Amino acid sequence: MPHGLLGQPETAGVHSLTAQDIEEDHARRSRYLRHLTSMLSKPTTATLAAPVPRVIVQFWDDTSRTPADVQECMTSWMALEEQGFRRRVYDDDSARSLINRQFGNTYTAAFDSCSHPAMRADYFRLCYLARNGGFYVDADDVYQGTDWTPLFRDSRLRLQALCYDTATDTMADPMQAITADGHGDRFIHYVNNNPIIAPAGHPVIVAALEASTAILLAHTGGPLDIQSTTGPGNLTVQLARHALQCQQSGQPVDVEILLAWDTVAVSRWPLSYRDDERNWRLWSQQQ
Repeated sequence: MPHGLLGQPETAGVHSLTAQDIEEDHARRSRYLRHLTSMLSKPTTATLAAPVPRVIVQFWDDTSRTPADVQECMTSWMALEEQGFRRRVYDDDSARSLINRQFGNTYTAAFDSCSHPAMRADYFRLCYLARNGGFYVDADDVYQGTDWTPLFRDSRLRLQALCYDTATDTMADPMQAITADGHGDRFIHYVNNNPIIAPAGHPVIVAALEASTAILLAHTGGPLDIQSTTGPGNLTVQLARHALQCQQSGQPVDVEILLAWDTVAVSRWPLSYRDDERNWRLWSQQQ
C-alpha cells in the first residue's frame, strides 16, 4: 500500500490531517499535495455540469505599453479564437473597473493595495474567475498549437502541478519527484496560479480570493510576500483545504492537477521585462 502523510497509508493520513495542519505546517501540506498530485492527475470519466466558459483572460498592467516580446506571447492565443474562444485582455484600469463593478469598494481597495503589477495580476485573476469563470493564462505563456479540448471536457478546476527540489535549488518534474521522494521532504509540492481553468464560483478560487482580500486589507505597511498573499502559496493552501474537506466527507475532489501543461504552453524566457523591477522576483529582493 502506498504511504503518504507521516508514513501512514494515504487514507489514514488524510483523515488525521486538519485544516490547521495545512495552514501552518509547510511539510505536511507539501506531503498532502504530493498525494493530491498523484490522485488528481489520473484520467477520469466523470462528466460534471456547468462547463467552463471558453474565455481566455490575460493581464498586463499597461496595455498601451506592452513590450513587443510580451505582446507576441499574448497574441499566440488568438489562434483559439477561430475555435470558439473569446479573448479578453485587461490592464490596471479595466481590471479595477471590473472588480469595482462586480465586487464593490472593499475588493477594489484590496486591488489598489497590491503594490506590484504581478500582485495585481494575481488578485485580478481570482476576482474574474470567482465571478465569471474562464481560462486565465499569464502574459508570458506561448500557446503551442496543441489540442486544448481535454482541458474543457468537464467543469473541474484545473491547476498546474509544481515541485521544487530543495537539494538542487531547482524546479523538478512533479511526477518524477513523487516516485523518487517516497514520503520524504526533499521536494516541495504545490500548484501554480497559471494557468487557472475554472467554472464560475469554484470553492477553491472563492476561498483564495477571500484569503487574499483579508490579508491585503489588514496589512499596515512594509513588504508583503506575493507568493503567499495572492500567488501560488495562497492558492495551494485553499486547494488543500478544499480537497481535505471533500475527502474527509467522502466526496469527490472536483479538481484536476495538470502534469503536462508545457505541451499546451511554455513560458518564454528571456523576456525584456524580466531584467528590471517589472519582474516581481527582482522587485521583491529590493524591498
